[in-house]
Amino acid sequence: MKAKQVRPAQTLLAVTVSGLCMNIVHAQEENTQDNAVPEVVVTAQRTTSLASRTPVAMSVVSGEQLRELGLDNPAALGARLPNVHIDQAFSGLRVTIRGISNNDTTDKGDPSAAFMLDGVYIARPAGQTANFLDVDRIEVLRGPQGTLYGRNTTAGLVNVISNAPTGQFEGRVAVEAGTHGNRKAEGVVNVPVNDALALRAAVGTRRQDPFLNNGQGTGLRPGMDRDDRDARLSAKLAIGRDASLLLRYDHSEVSDNNDRIVPDTNFYTGVSSGKPQWRPGSTGERLTMGFRPVNIAPVQGAQERRTRGLTADLGWNLGPATVYYLGSRRELDQQMVNNYYYRISLAPPIALGVINTYDGANTQDSHELRIATNGNGPVSAQAGLYHFEEESDTSYAFQGLRPVGLPPYYSFPLVTNARSRAAFGQLTWRMRDDVRLTAGARRTLDHKWRVGTTDFQQGPVFNTATDRRLPNAADMSTARTTWRLGLEGDVAPHTLAYLSLATGYKAGAFNDGCIAGSSALGIPCPAAVAVSPDFLYYQPEQLRAWEGGLKSRLLDGRLTVNAAVFHYDYTNLQLTGNAIVAGAPRLLTTNAGQARTRGVEVDGELRMGKGGRLSYGLTLLDARYVSYMASASASWAGHKLDRAPSHVYTLGYQHRLPLAGGQLAGGVFARASGGYTISVPSQLLVYRVPSYTSTDATLSWQADGARWSVLARVRNLEDKVRPAIVDSFGMTTPTAPRTADLRLDVRF
Repeated sequence: MKAKQVRPAQTLLAVTVSGLCMNIVHAQEENTQDNAVPEVVVTAQRTTSLASRTPVAMSVVSGEQLRELGLDNPAALGARLPNVHIDQAFSGLRVTIRGISNNDTTDKGDPSAAFMLDGVYIARPAGQTANFLDVDRIEVLRGPQGTLYGRNTTAGLVNVISNAPTGQFEGRVAVEAGTHGNRKAEGVVNVPVNDALALRAAVGTRRQDPFLNNGQGTGLRPGMDRDDRDARLSAKLAIGRDASLLLRYDHSEVSDNNDRIVPDTNFYTGVSSGKPQWRPGSTGERLTMGFRPVNIAPVQGAQERRTRGLTADLGWNLGPATVYYLGSRRELDQQMVNNYYYRISLAPPIALGVINTYDGANTQDSHELRIATNGNGPVSAQAGLYHFEEESDTSYAFQGLRPVGLPPYYSFPLVTNARSRAAFGQLTWRMRDDVRLTAGARRTLDHKWRVGTTDFQQGPVFNTATDRRLPNAADMSTARTTWRLGLEGDVAPHTLAYLSLATGYKAGAFNDGCIAGSSALGIPCPAAVAVSPDFLYYQPEQLRAWEGGLKSRLLDGRLTVNAAVFHYDYTNLQLTGNAIVAGAPRLLTTNAGQARTRGVEVDGELRMGKGGRLSYGLTLLDARYVSYMASASASWAGHKLDRAPSHVYTLGYQHRLPLAGGQLAGGVFARASGGYTISVPSQLLVYRVPSYTSTDATLSWQADGARWSVLARVRNLEDKVRPAIVDSFGMTTPTAPRTADLRLDVRF
């Protein structure tokens, strides 16, 4: 049965790659116009290379593009990328690549797509939401990247790479103002101290009024607002002629209202029947929180979040090889008060208001030592060791659950630890000048454990005389070897073809609860409330992925074509949702059996005339469960995975022309997406998001020879919103409405 699933993918790869090769080779023709698409330098394979010569399906967004398009945070980035969704939930960032995602954003969960800052893995989704500040580029790699990047990259990764100090004195100041009370200011300065040392500093602040409307009649300030402060200080030191040390310190603060949710009924009818149907409605109606709980009075939502990070990046050229060390310590502190919508019954529909308070502190330390060969000999190699540790000290408390038999305060004080160690290596053999073979492997050892309690309290502070406490205790270790084989060849002077087979792995972990006979903090686990090991623990997620692709520069570099076809087989896909366990709501992760993902991606750019630039993209995706029992009697085999539209088309055009002693530039970008689903397996609910089109536009002007420029932007011209997240209780996070803003940049 397994062979039958793989054979169509192999046929698709062979036919598509060979067909595209023939078409591209015959399409190359003479052209003398000097208007080529610029080459982009990347580090996707941990070595410097051109994106057009890197055998990986990837997208690169430059810092200049981020500023021009107004993409100042990760959630705004996804619409520009093929087969990628990046959504901002109230609990943190959720990244979906080629239909693979993860809904557990708690301290025990891990993402399927890694998020990195300057090559450093950031474990907690809440710590991934900082604004983009003084960014050089963002590299988004699609497909498993476990050999070189390690843990939790089964779907791919997002690597945000900030600007390093340079030897030139320069700087930039920018201000913005726009709709929804948007106001933003940022500044960058680069100072070369001497021939060996350069410093760079960047600061930014942004405020925005809420996107949501308060329809509860309470007078409370609604959510989806912004009040952010960000800063980074970098120092680059040359140590002799052969070594350099780059130090970075970043600090971010957020003070906003994290009540980002509305009921699912703002978008759907028929939820109580178990078959949600999309309902018509205006953007204002969809963004209005009108739920008025009868069991508890809402309070003012609030969030205070602080992230800090220190990174050391050392490179030492020894001649035949270069030794690299990348070390980092990151801290995340977060306090929140959230108002939740908890639907506890579908039929009849009954929803409660629940107030959640959260206080958490997270620290992570990572160290990587790597050595890579230099030169252009027949063999190049790299190998390294990796160590990661994380500790999360968190406390969740819920009020408003008395109608389901819980006390006034239902809380979870927990301490969760994780440790990951790995050894890895990759070797590339240049079999001929135009053919290269790559093989790599990584051995990973993961250990995760938790100690804490589930508390049933009469008041905000635990009282031994009146309250009850049950242990939360779990300990799990897993290990896997992942590997990658790749073959690439130059099928024409400016065309690269590649084929790869890779495996991926995401560690297993645990749910809330304890096993009979265990104990935590001196509290035994009674058999009456104990759970089975199969319930407490879930197994590692694994995948095997075939991929083939082409990267070509045609028409003297004026046209770029990037094409990829892929086929994934997933086992033990990890799915997370809320469920009622022993009369109390719990976040529950289970393994979903098998899933299959296959698709085609084509994107590129065409330079037209002296000032025209056309970008295009096409993705086709078929991502489904192969075997999955959503309940004891409901098979979801054949159901689509979440956020996996069957097709997405993108088209953009930008043009620059001289006008009034300066340069006027305008652009438009449109994304047309097929419909997709957001599922809640624990309640057998499938929310279908219909197809949509979203359009952005920009217009800028800069005087000839001037150091200042102005830029006007409009995003989501259609002013339509969709559900980005729907959880098991019906809490729905909507996307952003139409925004417009004006920006002034001054460079020196």
